[in-house]
Amino acid sequence: MARASYGFSAPPYSSLRRLSQSPVTLLSSRTTNLRNIRAVSISDSSTNQQPSLEVIGGAVDSFLPAFNTLHLPYVPYPVIGWNRHLETIFAAFYRSLPAVRFRRQCLRTRDDGTVSLDWIAGDDLSLPSDSPVLILLPGLTGGSGDTYVRHMLLRARSKGWRGVVFNSRGCGDSPVTTSQEFHPCPLSGAISLCNPFNLVVADEDFRKGFNIIYDKALANSLCKIFKRHALLFEDMGGAFNIPLAANAKSVREFDEGLTRVSFGFESVDDYYSKSSSSDSIRNVSIPLLCIQAENDPIAPSRGIPREDIEKNPNCMLIVTPKGGHLGWVAGGEAPFGAPWTDPVVMDFLEYLEQSRSSTSAAPSTQLQDSKCLGNAHELHHVEV
Repeated sequence: MARASYGFSAPPYSSLRRLSQSPVTLLSSRTTNLRNIRAVSISDSSTNQQPSLEVIGGAVDSFLPAFNTLHLPYVPYPVIGWNRHLETIFAAFYRSLPAVRFRRQCLRTRDDGTVSLDWIAGDDLSLPSDSPVLILLPGLTGGSGDTYVRHMLLRARSKGWRGVVFNSRGCGDSPVTTSQEFHPCPLSGAISLCNPFNLVVADEDFRKGFNIIYDKALANSLCKIFKRHALLFEDMGGAFNIPLAANAKSVREFDEGLTRVSFGFESVDDYYSKSSSSDSIRNVSIPLLCIQAENDPIAPSRGIPREDIEKNPNCMLIVTPKGGHLGWVAGGEAPFGAPWTDPVVMDFLEYLEQSRSSTSAAPSTQLQDSKCLGNAHELHHVEV
């Protein structure tokens, strides 16, 4: 097993270029605690400036030299990239799906639940045993079949990384074996994409305007997973509302009928409030890169915990002016290829691995095989 592991995560609400390159200037304001650091794209004409990237965080000084592509302007693909909903939907339905063969490993959890790890088939023979591991965690109802997941897997593999997709319970055709859905191990670093940090804020926007379409689509996907395993939920007592969950018209209804009860929350609002990752940023103790889109319809920019990211010496945030939700139809492979974020993500991963290789990693950040993949008291796994 590899020496170090890195996490790459899409958010709970998962998805659904080539103009002339302009010079870019990095501006820094030391007197404001890096608050105003921005990658500002300057076009040939002073009256035709491209929107800037917002780059902030307590780790900017440490991480910024790692990136080979942030000096380039963010140029949305014409027409597609001008509307956040069009970009989100286009990426979900028309981005190419790379052909990837997987070897599935099922892990049994302490409550007899099952999660599935999809490893790229053949990597055991073609890659060194000490290759770094990239763990991809797709968003709500997402899995190893998602286009953005496969593009990132292949990019990492081309750089000698061993990739694995963590399919949550019921996702990616992973079986549900208990009446609890959804929830992975010590990591050396992590990347978060399109994270709805504040679930209360995200829920507010999710039920407005065109976002209702996404809400219904995700609720429908959750209901399909639920109904495939309906027998597990028969005769459940307590506060569960099984008919509501089975016929949910919104993610909120599904969470009210099932999810919040499974995890012991008094209400959906209590669940969203106490489960928001924005409250955990201040405690992040490993390198973390967050990439968001300013116009994301599902992960609102106003929910990003900018102040805590700025204060944490382990965190860096990049906010693109466009991108939609997991769209990022920009860069050299637009419109059908990999999203704009892939080279940025790969730069960061290689930086982390080089840093880890040049210095002795602290024990708390090293991958512990026994904790991740088969501790006798925690997880048991079989090949399927």
